[in-house]
Amino acid sequence: MYAKVSGIKTGEVADASNWDIQTVRFFALSLLLCIQGCTEQTIEKLQGSAQGTTYHISYWSESPVDYEVIKASIETEFQTIDKLLSNYRPDSVIETFNQAENTESFEVGTEIVALVRLASVVHQDSQGCYDLTIKPLFDLWGFHNERQAAPEEAAILKTLKQVDMGNLEVVDDTHLRKKRADLKVDLSSIAQGYSVGKMSQILTRYGVKNYLVEIGGELKTHGHKPDNKPWRIALERPLPGEQALHKIVTMPKDLPYSLMTSGTYRHFFDENGVRYSHILDARTGRAVSHDLVSVTVIHQDPAIADAWSTALLCLGQQEGVKVANSKHIAAFFIQQQGNELIESRSDPLSALAILTIH
Repeated sequence: MYAKVSGIKTGEVADASNWDIQTVRFFALSLLLCIQGCTEQTIEKLQGSAQGTTYHISYWSESPVDYEVIKASIETEFQTIDKLLSNYRPDSVIETFNQAENTESFEVGTEIVALVRLASVVHQDSQGCYDLTIKPLFDLWGFHNERQAAPEEAAILKTLKQVDMGNLEVVDDTHLRKKRADLKVDLSSIAQGYSVGKMSQILTRYGVKNYLVEIGGELKTHGHKPDNKPWRIALERPLPGEQALHKIVTMPKDLPYSLMTSGTYRHFFDENGVRYSHILDARTGRAVSHDLVSVTVIHQDPAIADAWSTALLCLGQQEGVKVANSKHIAAFFIQQQGNELIESRSDPLSALAILTIH
């Protein structure tokens, strides 16, 4: 859904010794290795593939922690999340719910219910632009099967009838119910942030207070590096075909914060001279056509940051800034007008003195 075409966004983390930064998207993996040995205290590394993308976890601890135990816990958690939230596994909990075309109460567990409740708030606050039930539209446009094509107007209007979070009812803390039997839910616009949060919780559980967790370019940091310097994040220049540094974000040292970015510049297709983004407006069933190409949201809760980065990108710059201000969301917007990139910030981001973007 939205910015997570493969279910989860793709990207890599890197740390260049001359920049002292962590990258958000598509920087060379070789730079990642520079973090090793750059300080007296060893920074442990965990990395691999999961959720249709890659993950990188950097951490260090003043007290001894068991690397193998943490690694095993991380791998187990990825498997648990995949079985729960993946729209690409027919046996996952969410796909089992999707396949049950009835209006009976269905047990999905506390995790999915909590995510639906969170997403329902973002849905309402974004005037319906953000919607977890957009899956039929995403399938119609071909973003799940990589056979993208602009649908006919009649097909869009027909499919729109299946899309409405108002037809997804929370029965209790573990059960959902469809008010329309053919409703389909896609959690990919929030699942990556949720996953980042779960991995961070594992590190905290084992006493790790200094870490950077990144999955597909979405990340959360806490603490600092062994030399007492903050974690620093490199935002990529949001243009197709480019992999260049655009901005550096210096993260807070004393508080956990997440940084989530959604963009229109990586996943799109061109047809008859028109470019169609994979960001679909659930209200119209069509790809967004505004000039906003990237939104980065900074929030302590990574799931909230993930959902809002997609919602604000869907809304566009003008309406997105207005909503971000009213809902107290720290967001960084980048528009593309011709060859020029225009930046703007929500008021909550401007007021966030413990974090800098330069």
